[in-house]
Amino acid sequence: MPSGFFALLDDISALVKASAASLDDVPTQVAKTTGKVSGIVIDDTAVTPKYVVGLDPSRELSIIYRIAKKSLINKLLILSPAALLLGYFIPWAITPVLMLGGAYLCFEGYEKVHSLFSRRSALSPESEPVQEITPEELEQERVSSAVRTDIILSAEIIAIAYNQVNGQAIINQIIVMAAVAVFITIAVYGFVGLIVKADDFGVHLASDKYSPAIQKTGHGIVKFMPHFLNWLGYIGTAAMLWVGGEIIAHGIPVTARLLHDLEHALASMPVVAWFCKALACGVGGLFIGFLVEKLVIPAKKLFSKQKRSAHSL
Repeated sequence: MPSGFFALLDDISALVKASAASLDDVPTQVAKTTGKVSGIVIDDTAVTPKYVVGLDPSRELSIIYRIAKKSLINKLLILSPAALLLGYFIPWAITPVLMLGGAYLCFEGYEKVHSLFSRRSALSPESEPVQEITPEELEQERVSSAVRTDIILSAEIIAIAYNQVNGQAIINQIIVMAAVAVFITIAVYGFVGLIVKADDFGVHLASDKYSPAIQKTGHGIVKFMPHFLNWLGYIGTAAMLWVGGEIIAHGIPVTARLLHDLEHALASMPVVAWFCKALACGVGGLFIGFLVEKLVIPAKKLFSKQKRSAHSL
């Protein structure tokens, strides 16, 4: 009896040591996952500031906080459990779901590129009349739009985190995915907050209570930030097409193999390999966005026509 009791204690001790060793590896896994989602993080960081442009500056941080809070809730309470359940019961469904999200990103990116090079929608006599909305409604619309885009990017982040820990103990999977969700959300939206308030910081430095050199720096920040935000919008659009195209490419065996062959052929020039891969995914994402738009626009017009007909009855 005593020997059996001590054997049980030995088994428990071994289990605890194994669990501790597994948990000790969590920071490494979080770091690896963060590195792998760098492109998505760039996309998220570059896209988000545009949602507060043109709104009341005093509401900027509040809006970013609302988006960040919903992003974290989605990652922790919806996407992470969904990834664990799909990975356990129907692992084959993860890739198609991600590809649908990638198609949405491609569509969003194509719409932005199209708006830059075409003014037909603004000049068309068939365009719908502009509706007047209150600042509160505009803020809510911006937050909702930001959350829709963020949930696609967050889903890809969580999927990569899950792939990083797939096959490990369930507690390890949960801890790593939660840590990645919290760390990336804080990093992305903390940096976005700094970006959108940089002009206010510049105005503060430009006040008379500082020396001429500091005032000059403040004026420089104020002048630079609109150009920076403009370029950040371009970067966000390019990253959206790149990420969306890469998600879809990795979900199709033929294109996934082509990307792998491209990286292998340029392995001696990693920077060139990265650029060529990003360019190929971006061009592919633009083409996919074009195809999706040809399906979405008629559907939207039909839905809008039916909605107007219903209201007129």
